[in-house]
Amino acid sequence: MYPPTARTTPTRSRDRMSYDREAAHAVLDEAYHCALGFTVDGEPRVLPTLHVRIGDTLYLHGSTGSRPLLAARGDGLEVCVTVTLLDGLVYARSQFHHSANYRSVVALGTAHLVTDEREKSAMLTALVEKVGAGRSADSRPPNRRELAETAVLALPLREVSVRSRTGGVREDEADLHLPHWAGVLPLRLTAGLPQPAAGVTAPLPAYLRSAHTPWHDPAPLRGEHVLLEPLAPSHAEDLYAATTDPEVWQHLGGRQPVDATEMGNVIEAYLSACHRGERVPWVQRCAVTGAVVGTTSYYEIDPERRSVGIGHTWLGRPWWRTGINTEAKLLLLGRAFDDLGAVRVVWHTDIRNARSQAAIERLGATREGVLRMHRQRPDGSWRDTVQYSMTVDEWPNAQARLRERLLRTAPVA
Repeated sequence: MYPPTARTTPTRSRDRMSYDREAAHAVLDEAYHCALGFTVDGEPRVLPTLHVRIGDTLYLHGSTGSRPLLAARGDGLEVCVTVTLLDGLVYARSQFHHSANYRSVVALGTAHLVTDEREKSAMLTALVEKVGAGRSADSRPPNRRELAETAVLALPLREVSVRSRTGGVREDEADLHLPHWAGVLPLRLTAGLPQPAAGVTAPLPAYLRSAHTPWHDPAPLRGEHVLLEPLAPSHAEDLYAATTDPEVWQHLGGRQPVDATEMGNVIEAYLSACHRGERVPWVQRCAVTGAVVGTTSYYEIDPERRSVGIGHTWLGRPWWRTGINTEAKLLLLGRAFDDLGAVRVVWHTDIRNARSQAAIERLGATREGVLRMHRQRPDGSWRDTVQYSMTVDEWPNAQARLRERLLRTAPVA
């Protein structure tokens, strides 16, 4: 616990105040930025800045020429640092009782300029790691000039308070009969889809993927015929070139891209679904040549029921009836049943797509039925969807048959 002081003792709503050290650290660690308040030449200033906590010290990032950093030289700078996480908006029947759910920290004290290069480097490394675990090893560290241009303030966490509000609506009993909606609208900070800079060819790093569970992680999978790697915007041109045959798109749910730019839009939609936890997309490469030949995905991902779908698969015409599609399915089935502990894998295909149905049945899947008017085709017509499944007790025999089939198929050169 942090000891209360005269400056951190509330005058109202004392039930919302806490001095719990772990609660304060949790708020500081979750937030990416803070508000730094100070006084210069008798005038108040409040500046937004980045921060990171190391132990019981809060470090604040800045430039060597900024006002607070200049003022902190010598004896230090008296500061007030605040962090607020907004968790929800509270709607009451009366306007007076509208409120918000939040968690906030106020830290007071004297901040000093960090002059030790090792301490400054440790802070900058911790700050980079905060935005992505592993990022410090996945980026160039600052050189001496950059270190000299960066200033860091260190604030010992000694005078700290936590204030929060949780729960639902609190209003007068006399208002409960009013016909207005009341309740809480939860809020949370969520990351959007990462947008690579021009010229970036590196795959999206793991710390930027929205892997809600291991089921949502597009782990690379390798076989003798095919390599599966996480789908990325950099695959657009090669994926477009591999799938220009209109027959590839005949029974798929989307319109055939007319160029690499439109293929990029398709990939962006897949990655957005991935970021929402709705899909895990891979690109398929020929294991012999390294050429991009198609894509495939997990979808309908349900870790609670231990079920997943395999689909959204398109493969370039030159690689049909090779071992690539068979081995890709073998790898995906093995990950689902053996690594993730699935008990059920499903497939869906257009009732008109006899070739796809035959391929799924060759995998050892069981046809369960037809979902009538299940989804709309690109031409506006409604398709009936054939549903197949394989269960975990069927997997060993299916795996043996697929491996035997692959032994008779030479890798594509």
